[in-house]
Amino acid sequence: MTEPTQRPTKSPLTLPDAASLTIDAMIRAPYDGQDERDIFSKAAEFTLTEQARAAQLYPFFQPLDRNDGPEAQINGRRVLMFGSNNYLGLTRHPYVIEAARKAISEYGTSMTGSRLLNGSTHLHEELEARIARFLGKEAALVFTTGYQANLGTISALVSRRSVAVVDKSDHASIYDGCQLADGEMIRFRHNDAGHLDTVLKRVGKGKACLVIMDGVFSMGGDVADLPRIVEACRRHGARLLVDDAHAIGVLGQGGRGTGSHFRLADEVDLVVGTFSKSLASIGGFVAGPKVVMEWIRHFGRAMMFSASLPPASTAAALAALDVLEREPEIVDRLSRIAAIFRDGLRQIGFDIGESQTPIVPINLGDEYATVVFWKLLLEHGVYTNPITYPAVPIGKAMLRTSCMATHTQEQIERALEQFRTVARKQGLIP
Repeated sequence: MTEPTQRPTKSPLTLPDAASLTIDAMIRAPYDGQDERDIFSKAAEFTLTEQARAAQLYPFFQPLDRNDGPEAQINGRRVLMFGSNNYLGLTRHPYVIEAARKAISEYGTSMTGSRLLNGSTHLHEELEARIARFLGKEAALVFTTGYQANLGTISALVSRRSVAVVDKSDHASIYDGCQLADGEMIRFRHNDAGHLDTVLKRVGKGKACLVIMDGVFSMGGDVADLPRIVEACRRHGARLLVDDAHAIGVLGQGGRGTGSHFRLADEVDLVVGTFSKSLASIGGFVAGPKVVMEWIRHFGRAMMFSASLPPASTAAALAALDVLEREPEIVDRLSRIAAIFRDGLRQIGFDIGESQTPIVPINLGDEYATVVFWKLLLEHGVYTNPITYPAVPIGKAMLRTSCMATHTQEQIERALEQFRTVARKQGLIP
């Protein structure tokens, strides 16, 4: 997720029969007409979502009836699911489900406390040891969410007289972790190792530096230029944190992530990840040197002051890791399915950017066209995700699509046919 851009003065989006229903109106709503004496006044002025719902063009917070992996049910209709991060399709794996059930029977539904006090179990410690071993690191720490993993790690490490250097397209949790930290934050151009080198040279040796970037970028599906990033970090003595939330289970030997993919795992100082994508659960982790994990354990506020990961979720992540280690061929299947899907979208005529992964953006630019495309696809039985400001800059709207290892060839072909049909009806392709 990119950092929100500055508030624009004009907008390309106007929804039908509602002159005020614009992106600009949405952005200005919390500011214009606000009664500074009442902190709630901005909420009263924010009416865009009501108008979008009235126009049947509100695409967010859509409740699913069921989610069965490659297919789902919404509003009583079965749809093909091409909008999930369930890359390996393990959320419905019988072994994973049974592990979660057993954990509930043994530990109950929650530990009702933080890891620091009463919220740790042997399951948490086992998961940490397994993650560290899987990634070839000395130790790991488990957080309650992947978002908190970045907040806790970055804020614990980037203190005064240190600086976080972040890729412009890094996930929002990285930016928020930098906001929570006492140190400085500097951005470099997206996946541009040359610009990173310039930034690090400017920082100099006066400050300790942590370079932070996504391994696989969550919106574009492109992969970090890790070899050149590593070279720049070595040259300037900077430490490197790679957020592999969308790379674990997707890239590398047996799904071990971006470092493994480039055979540079030992050059990545810290790996942050999540269980909410390929590992079929919820929660996050950081893995790296044991002494650093011990520091974060005692100074990472997101861990210290949050209730621990529920036992069922911990057990589900462990079970998903079991499946991944027993059946590494599932990663190869995902790679093949993703290549078929990307090639199919390109052949239809879509701009899918630099995607090399199961995350495949359909770059449309116009916000209104993107939302309409989402709506028509859903009506034709294909679930996708419309991405607009502030997740991407104004005028860079896209459909974020993604596929799973459990999608069949027939499901891929059926989805591609619907993409083609709807795009032609909408005039997006000839």
